Amino acid sequence: MFDDITIYRNRSYKWFKIDGYNMKKKILLTRTIQDFALKRLRHRYQIEIHSGKIPIPKKVLQSKIRDADGLICFPYDKITREVIDCAKKLKIISTFSVGFDHIDIQYAREKNIRIGYTPNVLTDATADLTFALLLDVSKRVSEGDRIIRDGRWTRVYGSTEQLGVDLQDKTVGILGLGRIGSMLAKRARAFDMKVIYHNTRRLSESKERSLHAKYVSFERLVKDSDFLSIHVPHTRQTNQLVDKKVFAMMKRTAYLINTARGKIVNEDDLVQALKKKMIAGAGLDVFEEEPVNKTSLLTRLENVVLAPHIGSATNETRAKMAELVIKNLNLGIQGRRPVSSVW
Repeated sequence: MFDDITIYRNRSYKWFKIDGYNMKKKILLTRTIQDFALKRLRHRYQIEIHSGKIPIPKKVLQSKIRDADGLICFPYDKITREVIDCAKKLKIISTFSVGFDHIDIQYAREKNIRIGYTPNVLTDATADLTFALLLDVSKRVSEGDRIIRDGRWTRVYGSTEQLGVDLQDKTVGILGLGRIGSMLAKRARAFDMKVIYHNTRRLSESKERSLHAKYVSFERLVKDSDFLSIHVPHTRQTNQLVDKKVFAMMKRTAYLINTARGKIVNEDDLVQALKKKMIAGAGLDVFEEEPVNKTSLLTRLENVVLAPHIGSATNETRAKMAELVIKNLNLGIQGRRPVSSVW
């Protein structure tokens, strides 16, 4: 009897529509995303966007997720067992990231909650940022920028001062030759660098030939690399994998580059390695705790370049990520497998 009745209600100044018995599904976003994506979401769903403290506090998330059918989150949002237990209607978690270690995957699966993520579309952007850090720290660009801005460039440098290193014939060691690692290998080859790698599973010979990459053991990778670049996910096996033992094996002239996950590196050990010149330097886009506090010892070292987790931060890439987040969400709401699915 209510088929032709349309009811409008107002909640927190956000209008949504009920046609007959069918209320729009509710989607919770832990923060805003691109305008075009929000427009599509509003057309199809009732959406709520958290606009307070970032990341969303656990208690706020637990409260807001109770009646949500879908969740769009980010890598710094902890979607724990306790959070999932509060979700009474949740069908899909669509994360705006290639990593998903911030989600309790096993428990979500037990609850039959689909999980979508955004691989592939950010591969080139992250590989570009990785190589930018490699170039920056080895050529001492950011260090020179600080010298000028601080008024410390008081005379022209001589032939033995403020020297960087050439990249030609240097060896880049890639820990995790997957999508991003493979794109880094191509960029390294364009600079006439040698490429070695270590994976849990060795690639096919044809893939190795196409990337001009040589497989080595983890120990050999650490010892032979002039630039050790991390491209593995954060798991129990990789947690704190790069520690003082690894730094002790590295060349004193080597650099560490990390655009994967901060917790793969023991940050205290890294600080000591940089201070004691056990390694030449580091380029970091990810950290154990984010955002990095201004009192962090890393901020006081000249031989490290710091970026605020911007590996995928280009207009083009973030738009592609938003597209994929919505596609994953739509399919999950329908009870179908996301385009890019963790399970």
